[in-house]
Formats: sequence, structure tokens, C-alpha cells
Amino acid sequence: MLSRVCQQLENLICGLGLCLVAGLAGAAEPTPVRVNVFPGAQNLPIFAGVAKGVFEKRGLKVEVQFTPNSDQQRKGLAEGAFEIAHAAVDNAIHMVEAAKQDVVIVMGGDSSMNDFMVQPEIKSIADLRGRIVAVDAPNTAYALLAKKILLKNGLKEGQDYTVEPVGGSAIRMKAVVSDRKYAAVVLNVPWSIIAAQNGLKSLGRTVDLLGPYQASGAFVMRPWAQANGPLLERYLAAYIEALRWVMDPANRSEGVTLLVQRLKLAPGVAEQAYDLMREPKFGLATDARFDLEGFKNLLSIRAEMEGQWGGKPPAPEKYFDLSYYQRATAALGR
Repeated sequence: MLSRVCQQLENLICGLGLCLVAGLAGAAEPTPVRVNVFPGAQNLPIFAGVAKGVFEKRGLKVEVQFTPNSDQQRKGLAEGAFEIAHAAVDNAIHMVEAAKQDVVIVMGGDSSMNDFMVQPEIKSIADLRGRIVAVDAPNTAYALLAKKILLKNGLKEGQDYTVEPVGGSAIRMKAVVSDRKYAAVVLNVPWSIIAAQNGLKSLGRTVDLLGPYQASGAFVMRPWAQANGPLLERYLAAYIEALRWVMDPANRSEGVTLLVQRLKLAPGVAEQAYDLMREPKFGLATDARFDLEGFKNLLSIRAEMEGQWGGKPPAPEKYFDLSYYQRATAALGR
């Protein structure tokens, strides 16, 4: 009898000890994670993850930073000003190839949600001859999409038109709306919506004009990912959970409110943006899956427009590591 009582006491003490450890772990300060993005509706999962406590639930305190352009974002990631970048993943390719920096793509996001927007007097691509196209950085991402669209219609950069670096989508939208010298621009949601309200028109969605494209995604410095794998996996799992919340139409009203608050949008614009984000093949990818075919198309466009790799795109596996994403989704479940 005495031995049984002792055993029960021992079990109780052990149980209390485990509870204490769990309590201390739960009371630990969340780990700060700095995330750098372009202002845009594609970041609604991050906004929702912060607002709904999804990141905090996984022990993370996410600080969202807005970047004005690709150059500053790439520089900031390389210098350790933040840990995770969400943007067009072609910027990661540029960092690897042009700057020889050890960057790796760890998750997909969307196919860009871009429209090729022009001034109202432009009737066709041919009308852009001799005009200026506003871009972010002229050597990556959506600038290359614009160049490819123009080339498909017989217009060559420097010979038939020029590009001018202006800044990220929000900045480009304001520039093109206020200055008619810019004849065309590639814009994503919600800036394409606002541009249309201010007289610009779309000559087509870039995915319709050029096919599948892996646009926005998450990328990090590879050494940081290797040193912080479990933290990165927690972040990705939280992001996907927040994305699932965003994609649930039952949360439309809250999602629209977050877009209004974080991007300072008119409610009507936010509503249109939310609905476009849920469109298949145009909006946010289910569970932020990486589109391999779209990524191969990205590399092909880059090879052609920038003349890299002798015009022949390299094997895509060099630039991404989806093992963190796969472990995150396995832990998250369905």
C-alpha cells in the first residue's frame, strides 16, 4: 500500500513538473520575425495572421515592413534588415545570378494578379511605339513580363519603346495616373482597380497573355533557413493557416476590413480586390503552393528578355527548397 501511495505521489509530482515546464514555455516571449513586402492585396494572409493571432499562436511576433521597390528589398534581405521577403520570386533569381547571394525560395503565393494597363488613348500594343513603360526594377519580375508582352507584338526595348524605373506597384500606379508620359504599366490588385477608376484600361491579364507564371512567393537567405528551420516552418504553417482563413468566403467582411485598414483603400476597392484574390488561376494559390510550370515559364522569360544563361533557362531546382514548406503543411494537416 505504501509503495503504491509513493508511486502515486511521484506521478503527481512529475505531472506538476510537466505542467510547470509547459506553462513556462507558453509564457515565453514570442520570437520576432521581420517580414518585408510590397503594399498589395496579396499580403492579406499576413495581415490576417497578425490580426487573428495565428502567428502568435505559434510563438511568432511578425513585424510587417513595406518596401518601396525591389532594389531596396533585395538589399535589405542580403544585409539582414529582415528575415523573410514576400515578393515576385524573380527577385530571388536576380539576387542569385546578378549579386551571387545565397537566396532560396521556400513557398509560392500567386500568379501575380497583374493586368497590362495603358493610357485611354492606347488602342493596341502597337500604339506603344515611341512611348515610355513604367516599371519597378527594369531587370526583374513584372518589368520582364511587360517586355515580353511588347516583344510578342513586335516591339523591342530601346528601339521601339523605353522603360523607366519608378517603384513598386502603388508608386507606379500613382505615377502613371498623374503623368501621361507613362503610356503603360503592369499593375497588380488593388492598384489595377484604382488605375481603372482613374481612366486607365487593361489590355489583358498577364497570365492570359503569357501563360502560367510563378509570381509572388516567400524567399530567404539560405544560411538563415538552415540555421532556423523549425522557426521558418512555424512561420509557413501559420501563413498557410491564415491563407485558408482568407479564402473562406465566410470571412469576406473581415478580410475586406483588413484591406481597408492596412492599405488605406476605399471599401469598394477592397471588396473588388478580395473577390479577385479568390478567382481560380488568377488569385491566391491554394495553400500558397509553388507552381513549378509557372516557375519554368518565369525562367524562360528571364532567359529570353535578359539574355541570361545563353538564352537557355537552367534547371529550376537550383533556386528553391520546398522541404520547409512540406514539413509545415504536414504539421498543419488538412
